[in-house]
Amino acid sequence: MASAHIEHKLALLPDLPGSYQMKDINGKIIYVGKAKNLKNRVRSYFKSSHEGKVAKMVSEVADFDYIVTSSDKEAFLLEITLIQKWQPFYNIKLKKGTGYPYIKITNERDPKIELTGDVKKDGAYYFGPYPNVYAAQETIHFLEKVYPLRRCNGFQGRPCLYYHMGQCLGACWRTVPKEEYDKQITKIRSFLDGNTGRVKQELTKKMEDAAKKLEFERAAELRDQLHYIEATVEKQKIISNDKTQRDVFNFYMDKGWMSVQIFFIRQARLMKRESRLFAITTTANEEFETFIMQFYNRKNNVLPKEILVPAGLDNDVLAQVLGVPVRTPQRGEKRSLMDLAKKNAKIKLDEKFRLLELDNRTTVGAQEEIFKALGLPYGHVIERLTTATFRGPTRCRPWCSSSTAAPRRATTASTNSLRRKATTVLTKRRTLARSFGAGSRACSRSTSQCRT
Repeated sequence: MASAHIEHKLALLPDLPGSYQMKDINGKIIYVGKAKNLKNRVRSYFKSSHEGKVAKMVSEVADFDYIVTSSDKEAFLLEITLIQKWQPFYNIKLKKGTGYPYIKITNERDPKIELTGDVKKDGAYYFGPYPNVYAAQETIHFLEKVYPLRRCNGFQGRPCLYYHMGQCLGACWRTVPKEEYDKQITKIRSFLDGNTGRVKQELTKKMEDAAKKLEFERAAELRDQLHYIEATVEKQKIISNDKTQRDVFNFYMDKGWMSVQIFFIRQARLMKRESRLFAITTTANEEFETFIMQFYNRKNNVLPKEILVPAGLDNDVLAQVLGVPVRTPQRGEKRSLMDLAKKNAKIKLDEKFRLLELDNRTTVGAQEEIFKALGLPYGHVIERLTTATFRGPTRCRPWCSSSTAAPRRATTASTNSLRRKATTVLTKRRTLARSFGAGSRACSRSTSQCRT
């Protein structure tokens, strides 16, 4: 139940868009949210019943504050700014960078192509991200041979070695026309967008011409370049008929948990996939919108040409904030991609729940079996981990369990019987633990014998 202080503040909330901040008893911000209508959104926390993470968060709220904005777009941006500044406990928090490299064409008079992990607003062209660093390096080596730019350090009065090898346009000894660079960059961008057919035709013609001139080493080099395209670039199945760079977002929610899948479509192929699992505090659609905003607000993240999201989100506001089209496909191959992302999200979340169930079966289930075999009422179990884990082999396992079940008097005969039953049950328990790969086992000694 909300306190009198919160009730008074709820009555003063405006019917306007903005961002709200929930605070604990120490005045620390524990959650930041956004709303199209602050009055309706904030009141819903204290006037409705909740469960799971939402109920836990509301129980810790001692005060709240809010900032009114002039539009939904500003509320989006303000929410992301405050989340990054305060890092609230109950908000989704993503890593600051992608951790993957990009292929970069520098913005210089004599541009060059390179691999970088730092994306800047410097007017350069960035392509990626590439989850496989080796594949990105091989792509650069291929482009340097087929569509060379500048590979040397600049003008030095004489041609460099790469110029003689056909991998540099010659900025080392001459003024290369800007039109020549632009022509090469256009071809590189087309290739990195997935248009490999034209490159294969050019390489095939050059290979045949070299063979006719008996330049077999040159022909073999061109053959290897064709093999690279077929084995690396075209190896993955094409999943899109157009060459648009797009990111596909979808989610699946169950039992207060959200599983998110992101597909990165580059060169008409699925280049990379990312997945996230987290407990949610507000509605699924609001959490998902916040996730998308944080995802693209990270360092070293390049926006695609198009973003696909499920129905129910405010696509117009997302598009205004991000600056790229945000669409919800209804049919065709794009819809199939959305369904595939949701299917993967469901599989990921089901896997988490199954692992939790197996872990419960090897711990709590085994303890219940022991109590049942000993004829004791099931009591509270205390588990403790000692520093013996780091001190080498000891007489007793470092993971021990003790119970607060009510003791009972027993004769020597009945005690021996109980010991035999306990030994049998513990043997079964060890076998079960090995089957499920349990990393810790209950101690076979009594609590009084354990000295670790």
